[in-house]
Amino acid sequence: MDYTSPLDVPWLDPQLAPVLLAVIVFAAAGTAVLFCCGVVAYSRRRSTRYLLITAVLGLLVVRSVVGLGTVFGLVPMTVHHLVEHGFDFAIAVLVLYAVYRSGPGAGTETNRETASSGPDGD
Repeated sequence: MDYTSPLDVPWLDPQLAPVLLAVIVFAAAGTAVLFCCGVVAYSRRRSTRYLLITAVLGLLVVRSVVGLGTVFGLVPMTVHHLVEHGFDFAIAVLVLYAVYRSGPGAGTETNRETASSGPDGD
């Protein structure tokens, strides 16, 4: 890996390099903004669900940075695949766990308290 330009990458068509670079840069910028929003939301709510979603958004940022590093020859393709597919699995697990934690049993105590403290509850 002795190249420093996406136009010199042997596995990438030079005509598609600008498109790939633009997509990765926009993905990195977009996920970074979402990650910052997630950090703010977590700092306000301090719940496990918000922490999980913020972690997922952070993994998406790192995925984009790894992709950018691969295009510029800083990250070998094998490492790229290991990191990105490993993060795909971690993201899926974290999202599913967040959904599981917010299922019907998650808010039953709050719903009972609200129902019993209403005008008909006492």
